[in-house]
Amino acid sequence: MSDNDEISGTLPRKRMRVFHAADAKDMGPDEMPMIGIDDALVSGMGEQLAGAQAGIVSEEAKVVFREPSGTGINLMRAWFKSGYVLPRHSHSTDCLYYVIAGEARLGTQILRPGDGVFVPADDGYTLEAGPEGVEFLEFRTETNFNMVFKHNDAAHLEKMSAAFREHKDNWADEPRPTERA
Repeated sequence: MSDNDEISGTLPRKRMRVFHAADAKDMGPDEMPMIGIDDALVSGMGEQLAGAQAGIVSEEAKVVFREPSGTGINLMRAWFKSGYVLPRHSHSTDCLYYVIAGEARLGTQILRPGDGVFVPADDGYTLEAGPEGVEFLEFRTETNFNMVFKHNDAAHLEKMSAAFREHKDNWADEPRPTERA
């Protein structure tokens, strides 16, 4: 920052930054703290949590780009395996999702490559990955945001558990939709 920037209160000029997929890192609690994990959610997701501890992975999220200043653009790449049902949740910032492979059901809508959805901050949602799973990009205009679990009633938790039981045996060797021939 130059002396003039400090005096005027302007931020330093942003610079072009190249990023590579190979450098993406796993998303962790520093990138997206999780809020609202209560006994009902833990109980309802018991099979999935035990499966995750046993190495049965149903999802993957990577931080591809995050502005180093802690504010600004954030880009993530997510992969949900076949039939995976997300818990209902919201985020503290707007998000734009863009499907790059596979498909997902969002309510009555089927999202395929090239489709997407804008989810405003604090709007709750869930989605179900299609038969080959789904990969998408997540664009946010904030680098600091959270994930708040809400409205995961018994019926939704059972839907998540049923999907886990039905698909878990396929997940270990399941290729990404972008890797299918």
